[in-house]
Amino acid sequence: MNIETFTEIAAPLGVLGLKVTQNDVLIADWHSEPEMRRNIYSATKSFTSCAVGFAIQEGLLSLDEKLTEAFPKDLPEQVSDHLARATVRDLLTMCLGEKEPQLMGEHRPLYTEDDWVKMCLAFPLVNEPGTQFLYSNVGPYLAGVLVQRRAGCDLASYLTPRLFDHLGIRRPTWEIDPQGYSFGAGGLFLTLSELHTFGLFCLHKGKWNGRQLLSADWIEECAKEQGPGPYGYLFWRGEYNSFRADGKFCQLSIIFPDKNAVISMVSECRDSDTLMKAIYEELCPQL
Repeated sequence: MNIETFTEIAAPLGVLGLKVTQNDVLIADWHSEPEMRRNIYSATKSFTSCAVGFAIQEGLLSLDEKLTEAFPKDLPEQVSDHLARATVRDLLTMCLGEKEPQLMGEHRPLYTEDDWVKMCLAFPLVNEPGTQFLYSNVGPYLAGVLVQRRAGCDLASYLTPRLFDHLGIRRPTWEIDPQGYSFGAGGLFLTLSELHTFGLFCLHKGKWNGRQLLSADWIEECAKEQGPGPYGYLFWRGEYNSFRADGKFCQLSIIFPDKNAVISMVSECRDSDTLMKAIYEELCPQL
């Protein structure tokens, strides 16, 4: 793969590293600085999605479970009709019905409440769950907390024997909330190679080294558009029938099932539109 034109565009945008694998062969590997673990921001959500998939696989929870059943001790005094109808599935699709995004990076240091679960369940839901797309950290955060409560451990501990150990990812740092829960919406630290390996795991539909770790059906559902937004279960949908783990400043692992390929990068990019255009126009046509 010729990546010269792409890197001429990408380097000034703040891309720090690129890996492209097709047909299980690494066909591009470029770095502007040595690899190190970095905050992958909202690409973390896709790992939380897999944690939910493992929990469903193990019978710990269900997508159809009502939030009133999942969080019975955390509900506000008055449960709205919208909250009463919301399910675990709505946590994964960005269609919970919120008025505005919450728990975003600029919000978290400023909250005075320590119990973010109760705080999130008290935020008003102005739309019927499942009908309006609004990108917010509340859904994946609550989904991550539910997995942790049912499993009896934090997300890193839960995913280590089920996923990380198999992918060669030694226990990573993961942001926590004031009560010690892993923050399922962001704050996972990985290297480019580790993020890229996760993309390959998704490309192979949950199968790794000949072993089906996570249900292929779950990965397929994650990759499908699940509501009114271009979004599956905590994965974005994209061009070329792709789906991706996508974090702030362009921490990306983009899976192309039709091309049997994965493109991953870590970045400090503030112009995601230009970078995504370069990916689709300079790299994808070569796959």
